[in-house]
Amino acid sequence: MLDLKLIRDNPEWVESRLRSRGKGHDLQGIHALEQAKRALQTETETLQARRNEISREIGRLKVQQGDASALLAEMQSLGPRLKSLELLLRAKEEETLAAVSVLPNLPDESVPPGQDEQGNVELRRWPGTSEPAPLAFPAKNHWEIGEQLGILDFDAGARVAGARFTVLRGGGARLNRALVNFMLDLHAQHGYTEVLPPFLVNRDCLVGTGQLPKFEEDLFATRDDPLFLIPTAEVPVTNLVREQILEEASLPLRMVAWTSCFRREAGAAGKDTRGLIRQHQFDKVELVWVTRPEESDAALEQLTRDAERVLEQLGLPYRTVALCTGDLGFSARKTYDLEVWLPGQGQYREISSCSNTGDFQARRMQARLRRKETRKVELVHTLNGSGLAVGRTLVAILENFQCADGCVVIPEVLRPYMGGLSLLEPEKQ
Repeated sequence: MLDLKLIRDNPEWVESRLRSRGKGHDLQGIHALEQAKRALQTETETLQARRNEISREIGRLKVQQGDASALLAEMQSLGPRLKSLELLLRAKEEETLAAVSVLPNLPDESVPPGQDEQGNVELRRWPGTSEPAPLAFPAKNHWEIGEQLGILDFDAGARVAGARFTVLRGGGARLNRALVNFMLDLHAQHGYTEVLPPFLVNRDCLVGTGQLPKFEEDLFATRDDPLFLIPTAEVPVTNLVREQILEEASLPLRMVAWTSCFRREAGAAGKDTRGLIRQHQFDKVELVWVTRPEESDAALEQLTRDAERVLEQLGLPYRTVALCTGDLGFSARKTYDLEVWLPGQGQYREISSCSNTGDFQARRMQARLRRKETRKVELVHTLNGSGLAVGRTLVAILENFQCADGCVVIPEVLRPYMGGLSLLEPEKQ
């Protein structure tokens, strides 16, 4: 959430940064709400001060055995007005908060300008600077490969749960598990603390990380309890510091979590209807940092590097892209996307999105730190990124390491997790 003081003191700059995202936002409405709230607050405080003054005067008169009847009558008359003002003030505060909560984060000044993904800037490629060489035979899509191997069963997923669900069988299920364990082990080696959070969260957690109120249509909610299936482990893991005051010496916190994730994909009608790219349920290994404000820019570079390292150890070609202002996510102030090369589709596809949210989520969560020297309390900065999306990594392995005979070579770093298996072979007829 944006700082109301920042909106109040620098309205033109805030409006210009919001416009850089490509959409206008009603700051005038927020200013009007703030003015109304301040007027109510002033009147409330004035009456409260008068009530306290009367109370002291009544006490003095009682000691002196004087007549306090007029003051008692005035005190009695103040009660209903104060109660009414306090209710109005609370309502106006909630209305102001609701108006501010739908404003996205402000892009960092270093973010390239642009209206949509066409304005994103490629920063680097791995393993080289050119597009990966084509395979020596016609490349197949992962869904063709998976069905021929007997490891992806789209029909069974549809029978059990509907469209955009898939059953992984045999080597596919084992490869998925191997990827999760490999990623968790690799990140743990580089200083991350593994966390296994709940897959259900309350509304406050989703408000805290910015999924609510704006993106409720993308969430799966339970029928009776006010709980939601998580769209990403970012939600429960980041909220571990909600309403906490952390000692400065404990930062940065670096956490890694595997979870299943659940999304309605409400805005993706007709997109990626085949295969594993866009599912309602998918596995992801998520990286979350909580830092001091002055460290978050460097932390984003390191977090992104940690995600890149996974792709490199798997031998998967990728590129790193800086998102432009118009393509940033709601809570992000700066984002790098990692896009893996898929020869079956002949294009790069997103496999990780690494973002610095600054104090945007921390303000919503009231996540703070206490400075060691001054004991001053201030908001932390939070960052998150996929390290990696497991299903999309499986897709990339199937497409990049496919063979002309229908086999798929398993990356060497995964073979210990696969019981030494080096090859997925088509089912024998």
